[in-house]
Amino acid sequence: MLELAKQLEIIKRGVVEIVPEEELVLKLKKSIANNKPLHIKLGLDPTAPDIHLGHTVVLQKLRQFQELGHQVTIILGDYTGRIGDPSGKSETRKQLTEEQVLTNAKTYEKQIFKVLDPGKLRLDLIVAG
Repeated sequence: MLELAKQLEIIKRGVVEIVPEEELVLKLKKSIANNKPLHIKLGLDPTAPDIHLGHTVVLQKLRQFQELGHQVTIILGDYTGRIGDPSGKSETRKQLTEEQVLTNAKTYEKQIFKVLDPGKLRLDLIVAG
């Protein structure tokens, strides 16, 4: 595992701000001291058939964590897709069937593997059913 300064240099690359940075530093110090990787999780709602450019920014950062030896988990959940998204936008996102969400999740998986190393990734699908 790389030393703290080198890991921070890589993690900060392309980042405006880490909030709170002190917490990340403490977690990295503990990770290095115990020779135990961090466990970073990202939850995505497969409400559309394809990931978008905004997803790839986060996925690229997760790839850096993978390359530093940390564990990454992607959680694909169906809750938002199944109930729609009444977030106050001008148009409510339509509700999807379980089948539509599962189909979208499969395409997300294929697309995510183009950025992340599948051998170093845990992918969980959470279906409310």
